[in-house]
Amino acid sequence: MVEFGRNEEGQGLVEYALIIAVIAIAVIVAMVFFRDQLSNYFSSIGNNLT
Repeated sequence: MVEFGRNEEGQGLVEYALIIAVIAIAVIVAMVFFRDQLSNYFSSIGNNLT
């Protein structure tokens, strides 16, 4: 049982997962906040390609 308490192999993976989750949430919030600007930007790119 003492060995289980000292095992920290999965700790790094959990920390990376939390960082990725925070970044993903920040990107989603930014996309929702800048929805209209992004839509106009991508429409402009699409119109220039055709």
